[in-house]
Amino acid sequence: MFLKMVFKALTRRKGKHLMIAFTVALGVSLATAMLGVMFDVGDKVNQELKSYGANLNVVPRGSSLVGEKYGFAEGESDAASSNYIKEDELYKIKMIFWAYNIVGFAPYLKTEVEFLGKTAGVAESAGASPSGEFPEFSAADGRILRPRSGLGREGSEDAERAERAGHGERAGHGDRAGRAESAASGLSGEPGAFPGEGGVVLTGTWFNKTLKLPTGEEVEAGMLPLKSWWLIEGEGASDLDAHGALVGRDLAERLGIRPGDSFKIRSAKGGEFTLQARGVFSAGADEDDQIFCPLALAQKAAGLPGLVERVEVSALTTPENELSRRAAKNPDSLSQLEKDTWYCTAYISSIAYQIEEVLPGVRVKAVTRVSESEGPILVKTQLVIILLTALTLFSSALAVSNLVTAGVMERSAEIGLLKALGATDLAVSALVLTETLTVSLFGGFFGYLAGLGFARFIGLSVFGETVEVRLMVIPLSLVMVVLVVLLGSLPALRALLRLKPAEVLRGR
Repeated sequence: MFLKMVFKALTRRKGKHLMIAFTVALGVSLATAMLGVMFDVGDKVNQELKSYGANLNVVPRGSSLVGEKYGFAEGESDAASSNYIKEDELYKIKMIFWAYNIVGFAPYLKTEVEFLGKTAGVAESAGASPSGEFPEFSAADGRILRPRSGLGREGSEDAERAERAGHGERAGHGDRAGRAESAASGLSGEPGAFPGEGGVVLTGTWFNKTLKLPTGEEVEAGMLPLKSWWLIEGEGASDLDAHGALVGRDLAERLGIRPGDSFKIRSAKGGEFTLQARGVFSAGADEDDQIFCPLALAQKAAGLPGLVERVEVSALTTPENELSRRAAKNPDSLSQLEKDTWYCTAYISSIAYQIEEVLPGVRVKAVTRVSESEGPILVKTQLVIILLTALTLFSSALAVSNLVTAGVMERSAEIGLLKALGATDLAVSALVLTETLTVSLFGGFFGYLAGLGFARFIGLSVFGETVEVRLMVIPLSLVMVVLVVLLGSLPALRALLRLKPAEVLRGR
């Protein structure tokens, strides 16, 4: 009898029920989209932050702390190989427990060489045309930009004439001027360095390298994916080009180098080398005064075959908490359960610990400007999403409350008659709640489907890729429907309980 009364009530008041279903569907759709984004926003924010560079720096335990902090080259020293990392062991970084969270890494070896000058030939393959004009250039992430003016053949000749004139003017300044210029260029003055105008920093790295793991899997590594904000003029360098190089913007302007130019350098340990500027890049940092070349060439120039001085690693991480901070100070201070939890969570400290496990003799430090920004950004983003979800549900509950209360007042005579015939307040309340909940579940189902579409739209418009909605959103959507119905029905139930059958049936 109860279900028959519910069915009759649903069919007699279609307009009101459709309005309730639409209100619940709208609220659930927005809440589902927000929750879907919230559960997936961690990885998305991490990926966005990875465009600002690596968040882990791997250095040998024997390396100088001063050199690491200020970027002084150590390649010219007579330090033992314990001050370097073996290149052929770097694949192990992708063999740790959180290997799939390592999105990229690149080794570096820095040494100082003497710039001997440009050679006569300019290779067509580097992007130069016979007329001296160059094609559009791109950022490291593939954006197409226009070449800067003043880098054509005439600009290069003017730069060479200005450079020759500058050499003549500087010849009479004496040793003090030479020392000042060397300091301004950031040279360390270590044995084997080349002070003065000809001394430049040569940094070897992987540009884009494919590594084959012992499991047979192939992974991509290299510097260019980690430096997506670099603006590169020219075709860019490749690991397949043994003599191709990228020249920093400041250094290129000072030496008159443009994309396609060939030039010679000389190292104290490796002899002379001819390089070709495959591109001129702008990084907005100290790298703008350096030359980047294939790692093998820098190793030969430094006399350090098979060795690197540091590795930059970019990893997707979970925001730090008290457990991770305690583990970072001393993992042995944790209980076994705490250590297992920490080890199996993608904290930046646990990933650093695992890299140190597979690469004995290294020290892994977090790049604080990146790692420390991830947690606060993620927490604030999730807090905003939770607040929006709560406001959306509250608004839906208010709308449902108005509709249900209006329905109870319209049916006051019917409800009064039920009470007069012996229906209890609990039975009448259950009837109204069942009607409202049935209609709300119907609207909530379609609201959930619409929420999936909203989440997809938000992901594509904000992050450039779809948002993966977790299965746990389904039970949360059901809970949201029940909460909206209960909160929205409370005022109506209070009005229902105050109805007196005698007064209602008399028309009061």
